[in-house]
Amino acid sequence: MQNNEVLLKVDHLCQYFKLGRKDLKAVDDVCFEIKKGESFGLVGESGCGKTTTGRSIIKLYNITSGNVYFKGERVGAGIRSYQDAIRKARTEASEKIKALRAEAAADESRKAEIQDEIKQINANLHAVVEENRALIRGAKSNTKDVDKRYVGTLLKALEAEYAEKFDNAANNPDELAALKKEYKNRCRVAKKSKLITQIQMIFQDPIASLDPRMTVRDIIAEGLVIKGITDQAYINEKVYEILEMVGLVREHADRYPHEFSGGQRQRIGIARAVIMEPEMIIADEPVSALDVSIQAQVINLLNDLRERLGLTILFIAHDLSVVKYFSDRIGVMYFGKMVELADSDELFKNPLHPYTKSLLSAIPLPDPVYEKQRTRIIYNPIAEHDYSVDAPSFREVAPGHFVQCNDAEEAKYKQQLK
Repeated sequence: MQNNEVLLKVDHLCQYFKLGRKDLKAVDDVCFEIKKGESFGLVGESGCGKTTTGRSIIKLYNITSGNVYFKGERVGAGIRSYQDAIRKARTEASEKIKALRAEAAADESRKAEIQDEIKQINANLHAVVEENRALIRGAKSNTKDVDKRYVGTLLKALEAEYAEKFDNAANNPDELAALKKEYKNRCRVAKKSKLITQIQMIFQDPIASLDPRMTVRDIIAEGLVIKGITDQAYINEKVYEILEMVGLVREHADRYPHEFSGGQRQRIGIARAVIMEPEMIIADEPVSALDVSIQAQVINLLNDLRERLGLTILFIAHDLSVVKYFSDRIGVMYFGKMVELADSDELFKNPLHPYTKSLLSAIPLPDPVYEKQRTRIIYNPIAEHDYSVDAPSFREVAPGHFVQCNDAEEAKYKQQLK
């Protein structure tokens, strides 16, 4: 069940992609927290940055800037902004030096003065480069330190677990030898572990995310093999257990992905994530490619797994009806930014941002009378907002209810909630 412990914290996350000489701001300064045991919904139209946010959290992309904290440890840190700062400083310094040398060639009397200016520019450049390189080294070494601490915690737990077992088996040489072998294998696996593997991802496309040349057994067990587990009997038993947990049968283990329906393929994707025994799952639109009846089955399966295994879920979708049913809190994204965040019921009851209202107005209901009268709200950011003087920021306008707004909009939203 949900508690107040923050499991994942996303702090000013930015993910930019190079588009020629410009940057495509796929995710721009996004902040949110997910509590342990919570289901957090992330919604928005296609292309708003939902999937990129999920992929950046799990480190499939190198973050441009910002930080990702998991269980209080920084597991992701943006270094591209530091690299860009070095490139920018070098370019600016080169242009200034070029201009000064041209000036020195034209005016011999200022040659010594200009040489001093060039030395100062180079000294400033060196300082900027060293500062940003130190930040890059710090970000990279932090990840290694996190994994070392995580491995150390696992090894201590194993040592405590087996200490009593060794004492009890002291008079039985065969049992003691078997226990020592088991302990050694588990320590070897623990040494290869990384904290980020406690977050697993379910991908949107159940066809493209599965290797067509691998059997279901190999697909699901791949994570265990990468961790260093070599006991084939243990792997097989674990695969069979997970298959049954997600609603499939043992006989499916030796089949290939093309032999399954879309819903069954998505169950295989869920099994692949769950077998790693994660604390958190990022579900990237897991039902968008499925029929409506199958969607309900997969959603109910995720709910069951959440309760049975104590999972925390980041649920990414564009269907607000599904998100409301599944999520405790909902964050709304538009154009790479988080525009509103609130409890599920609160967001549907008191939507404040015009884009949220637009999304809610698009939800169809199985009522022909209502559908005839339903009017779509069209969101036009240029008409809705005037940020020419007062820039917006992500603010808490009510307890637990955050909106992207400026001072005037904040006062208006607070008045609406009275």
